[in-house]
Amino acid sequence: MALSKNTRKVLKVLARRGAPEVLFALSRGTSRFSDLESFLGLSPRTLAERLRELHLLGFVQRQAYPEVPPRVEYLLTPRGKRVLDFLNELDEILDRVQEGKR
Repeated sequence: MALSKNTRKVLKVLARRGAPEVLFALSRGTSRFSDLESFLGLSPRTLAERLRELHLLGFVQRQAYPEVPPRVEYLLTPRGKRVLDFLNELDEILDRVQEGKR
């Protein structure tokens, strides 16, 4: 069975530096860019790229408020929550496999 083009695209983004960490950080709730930057320790450029990619995939919602100074908040979408659940399940499976090798 071959993976679909969409699946390969999602896996490619999730394999990039910081992508899973951004999803895990957003699972705590709505966050602003600066909060994510300090919590994750990613460079502003890397964080901006990951947020943009995850937003385009529909995993992250970007909410901009028309204020001065501008305020932008990020939160997980239901689709992003499902992907995060999948990553958590995958982590548990891999832990069980690793324990079986000991």
